[in-house]
Amino acid sequence: MNKNGVLQNSIISFAIVLSVIIASYSFVNRNSDKNTISVTGLSERNFESDLIVWKSQFTVKNNSLTAAYAEIKSNNAIITNFLTDKGIKKEEMTFSAVEIAKEYIYSNGPGGTSFTTFDGYRLNQSVSISSGAVEKIEKLSREITELINKGIEITSMPPQYYYTKLANLKLEMLAEATKDGLQRAETIADNGDASLGGLVNSTQGVFQIVGFNSAEDYSWGGAFNTSSKKKTASVTVKLMYKAK
Repeated sequence: MNKNGVLQNSIISFAIVLSVIIASYSFVNRNSDKNTISVTGLSERNFESDLIVWKSQFTVKNNSLTAAYAEIKSNNAIITNFLTDKGIKKEEMTFSAVEIAKEYIYSNGPGGTSFTTFDGYRLNQSVSISSGAVEKIEKLSREITELINKGIEITSMPPQYYYTKLANLKLEMLAEATKDGLQRAETIADNGDASLGGLVNSTQGVFQIVGFNSAEDYSWGGAFNTSSKKKTASVTVKLMYKAK
């Protein structure tokens, strides 16, 4: 046999051996995957918000832009004094920039024509309060009528509730969910006449926050409730263990 034939046979032999090795490895891996226990661990925690954000918007309207700006500036001072008298610190208040818009009245004329008439300038400004004194701000949001009685056109938004220790809460709940999953896997192994091996894989599920005792739907992207002071957080962890 010439050298080319020997080389060709050697390559074919090597390819056959390599194929056997790959097939054997795949067979072992496939059987290995079957000897596993997959579980989902869950952690739920009820907690109460420790930060409230309340926002309101006040507005003025005047045919003169100068007069309108002077009026909204006066209202800003009245609102600031009102909030200060209620025990709100100035560093807890944030006033937005003044928004200015021209308003028009749209009318229909003879022959299907239409025309507009200038109806004045409307200026809007909002004030946001962020505080850890949750109950005090809740009470304040209900006392907004005192400003309305002073002739200020103001609208109160629903308070938004947050939790400043959320990062620590997530870590604690992940540990709880992992422990819960381990207990589930051990129960399955014990009842299946097997012993639990090491952890093969783990995947964190979505962290969800909904209102306490609410009927809110969970979301694939993760729910994050800000409308309820009392909340329920939940997280899942998918775990895969070897089974012996």
